[in-house]
Amino acid sequence: MEKLAGRVAVITGGASGIGLGIAQAGAAAGMKLALLDVERASLDEARRGLEEQGAEVIAVCADVSDPASLAAAAEQVLSGFGRIDVACNNAGVLTQGALADSSVRDWEWLVGVNLLGVVHGVRVFVQHIRAHGEGGHVVNTASIAGLSALPGLGIYTATKHAVVALSEVLREELAPEGIGVSVLCPGGVRTRIHEAGRNRPAVLGGPDASASPAATSAAIVEGGMDPRAVGERVLRAVRANELYVLTHPEFRAAFAARAQAILAAYDRAASAEPA
Repeated sequence: MEKLAGRVAVITGGASGIGLGIAQAGAAAGMKLALLDVERASLDEARRGLEEQGAEVIAVCADVSDPASLAAAAEQVLSGFGRIDVACNNAGVLTQGALADSSVRDWEWLVGVNLLGVVHGVRVFVQHIRAHGEGGHVVNTASIAGLSALPGLGIYTATKHAVVALSEVLREELAPEGIGVSVLCPGGVRTRIHEAGRNRPAVLGGPDASASPAATSAAIVEGGMDPRAVGERVLRAVRANELYVLTHPEFRAAFAARAQAILAAYDRAASAEPA
């Protein structure tokens, strides 16, 4: 999908962080942008900033964990722009703590946003990409936690592994239709994900149910990569139809160790005596 100018991109979690970084890169490429987020004030601020860049922008309040909310938002995008070409399922939240001490509501919140939010985005947006018959692209935001095990971030890690697997399957299924799929697996990026509890629904415990961010996690995020640079990397992947979008090469060794351990297990299985 080499030509991006004039294409319509829908970006969930688009009011800040990586979502806004993708939008800023998209604006520079001449794309039309539909930002979806649960924070109205941040949405309006992001829209104004992008319009100052000369972009055409629609800003819609939507909750990715609610398929009806996402479907209604898509209709607003179609009403304004007439089509969808690129769907960036980017919204995400985070809790910290040991898995054995996690609550059901922690699981419901993270799975609802990080995993089902992507699922709902795929179900809602892909049908509209298909409708115009000109191909398109889906970008799902996972994390480096989708490729490695991160103690203390077990629920987050589980949801992000699922997003990677989902994206791998989706790519194979949509390729015959000319729709590409990428999965973004960044390390530390300057976002507010460590403060995600501010938007935690009351039915799932509200903001007070999320533990305060650990100092180390906050430092990793606050000292992380510029979201705009991540956005530029995402657009390069869309143009080249790359499946894996990685931003932090320093995590290569940890992934290689995991891959080698799995390969060694296959070797043991191949050399085992028949039962």
